[in-house]
Amino acid sequence: MRKVGSFLLGAIFGGIIGGAAVLLLAPGSGKETQMALREKFANLRVEFENAIAEKRAALESELQSYKNLG
Repeated sequence: MRKVGSFLLGAIFGGIIGGAAVLLLAPGSGKETQMALREKFANLRVEFENAIAEKRAALESELQSYKNLG
């Protein structure tokens, strides 16, 4: 559980840093930057959902193997 928390914290922190970098280094207009940020956040959300689903499946599989032992 601790690894999941560390991963999520790192991913959130990385997203914040990435978003700040985009805002500071963006060569486009404000609307272009907003669209780019929306796309990046949408992609980040999908990545989070996929990572959570993968971890959940792994944990459920591990739990099932422990149940089968007993």
